[in-house]
Amino acid sequence: MAGIEGDRFRHAYRCRNTMTLQHENDPAAYPRDGRQAYYMSELDTLRVLEEVEARGEVVTAVYHSHVAAGLYLSEMDQGFADHELFPFPEAAQIVLAVGANAVDRVLATGIFERDSVGQFRGRPVEAQK
Repeated sequence: MAGIEGDRFRHAYRCRNTMTLQHENDPAAYPRDGRQAYYMSELDTLRVLEEVEARGEVVTAVYHSHVAAGLYLSEMDQGFADHELFPFPEAAQIVLAVGANAVDRVLATGIFERDSVGQFRGRPVEAQK
């Protein structure tokens, strides 16, 4: 997600999940596949950064789904967001909880933002109609 002050979530950008590829190439380093974890495509990340900068915006949030796993920011999610190589350290984390049999239907959405000491705090968000 990208935007400007006062309109933080103006545009959504999609990045492919390459975790299955990472897992297939090095299962010891990446024990989970794309059904259980998320690894943002580096090429997609670079493309998004170029597009966002061209619009004069900044990346304000990263979103991903939890399939049949509930609405929370997992330890893995937090570790990914806190990793020194993560390109958007100030971005909020948006989680979409979807059902196992209906991945086209969002059951719940939460936004997790950093507080004054850098810890993520979350809250549910109602979808706009």
